[in-house]
Amino acid sequence: MSVLSLNPTETGTQGTVLILGGARSGKSGLAEAMLTALPSPWIYLATGRAFDAEMQERIEHHKASRTEQGWQTVEEPFDIAWVLKTYAHLPVLVDCLTLWVTNMLLDDQNIEEATHRLLEVLPERLAPTILVGNEVGLGIVPENALARRFRDEAGRLHQRIAAQAGQVVFVAAGLPLVLKGKAL
Repeated sequence: MSVLSLNPTETGTQGTVLILGGARSGKSGLAEAMLTALPSPWIYLATGRAFDAEMQERIEHHKASRTEQGWQTVEEPFDIAWVLKTYAHLPVLVDCLTLWVTNMLLDDQNIEEATHRLLEVLPERLAPTILVGNEVGLGIVPENALARRFRDEAGRLHQRIAAQAGQVVFVAAGLPLVLKGKAL
């Protein structure tokens, strides 16, 4: 995979990168490569929750794949704005926004309020931030109301972050396409 670069001196919204793509597109690998090109330590903000054994196995696989020294994993399914603020001085990778939206929907949390807090904290960050999300709006219209709401909430969230981010990248088949900003 081609590796894009992050400028370690860019902070706030200019140092914010949104990476979108489908399942198994290579987006998380790209995000990790971009972040580890910066000096450590790095924060991996994991939003996934294990509702079953298969998801627990996926989470363990993700943890095991980050073997390079310098990673610190913070598991937070809801208050990602708090984590970004707490670790404002360290590079953070948020993986992933769509699992965060899922968590919020399933626990009947206020997505609009949480998104607002997230968008408020990004400009205050003193280190680069990479946010990863699944682009789920490219397929068919879901047949049930919850799935349609999920698709809509994720799409609105991605649009709002993309408007604010300094760089937006779409990944397909392991190949990054820069949608906003420049490839360094």
